[in-house]
Amino acid sequence: MKRGLYILLISILFISCSDFQKTLKSEDISAKYTMATELFEAEKWSKSYRLLEQILPKYRGKPQAEKLTFLHAMCSYKMKDYYISSYHFDKFVGLYPQSEKMEEAAFLAAKGYYYNSPVYSKEQKETVDAIEKMQLFVNAHPESQYLEEANAIIKELDFKLEKKAFEIAKQYDIIRDYKASIKSFNNFLFDFPGATLRKEAMFYRFDAAYNLAINSVNYLKKERIEQALGYFEAFKKAYPNSELLGDATVLKEKLEEEQKNIVNTKS
Repeated sequence: MKRGLYILLISILFISCSDFQKTLKSEDISAKYTMATELFEAEKWSKSYRLLEQILPKYRGKPQAEKLTFLHAMCSYKMKDYYISSYHFDKFVGLYPQSEKMEEAAFLAAKGYYYNSPVYSKEQKETVDAIEKMQLFVNAHPESQYLEEANAIIKELDFKLEKKAFEIAKQYDIIRDYKASIKSFNNFLFDFPGATLRKEAMFYRFDAAYNLAINSVNYLKKERIEQALGYFEAFKKAYPNSELLGDATVLKEKLEEEQKNIVNTKS
């Protein structure tokens, strides 16, 4: 019984593949149109795409062109070829600005850029492009059904840029380039005023300033201790209940002790 069912399924698959190859090689545009749409409905994206590639030029300027252009873009999207799908969806929006599918196409074009955004540790040009593209969609479609998802994507991408900038600044701290770390955290706090990692950035900026001050030659210590204490006060004021405040306070007390030693040495 099972063997017979298996043979039947293989036979159906073979016949289906055979029909597809015949249609692919034929000159019958109508047959290709029918099979392309049927394959799309069956979620056979690759096969549908191949047929659509062949017949789209034949339908330019005809009523069917709008549907075929959208299906063509959707096939590449479903195949996760996001560079190509974004290109095709953008083209669809340009060709059919009054289409009922225009808003969906514009959103999926922007979403394709989102999928091409790399992990935060890599170069982030695609992430910046994706944010710009999605923000343009939000601005153009403020009442869109996709608005909530679009804003969530923008927030996620913004955090990726934030995370990269934060990790760069923190890395300077790890390799003991404290001046570069302080500068990077200052830039981070300026560039990302509402950052999720703002608390951590302010703490590590103080930590870097502490290490810079403690390890400085005597004639630079006074100024650098004062700067570090200023960063401590800024952190404490912003996050008076932070779990990091205890560690920061220990470092602050060491700075004040060092400050007293400098005064006593001069006396």
